[in-house]
Amino acid sequence: MRRDVHGTTVVGVDVGPDTRCAHYDGPTDVIALRLGCCERFVPCVECHDAVADQGSEPWPRDRFKEPAVLCGACGATLSVEEYLDAGFACPACDAAFNPGCASHYDRYFEGVEPDRS
Repeated sequence: MRRDVHGTTVVGVDVGPDTRCAHYDGPTDVIALRLGCCERFVPCVECHDAVADQGSEPWPRDRFKEPAVLCGACGATLSVEEYLDAGFACPACDAAFNPGCASHYDRYFEGVEPDRS
């Protein structure tokens, strides 16, 4: 499924207008991420695996200054550095981001260790 979210195409399973999906649909699940393998925005790696024809690869470390995170609340695109420094809230609109995403950072961002606390 493809959905236009604030002018950006997001692909996944049952993608909603704020980037929530069939796998993550809580009130703070409002980001989509670009993966290094296809550079498409997806709500989660499970969505990627459901719609892609290749395995997932995290966003490359040498591209952390490029836009790779989409805020589904306002449409702002953030670099990985901006996202990681944001403290689980969009710096553009202050929408809360799911802190549980930190436990999956290694799946999305090359060389970033997940927070398992």
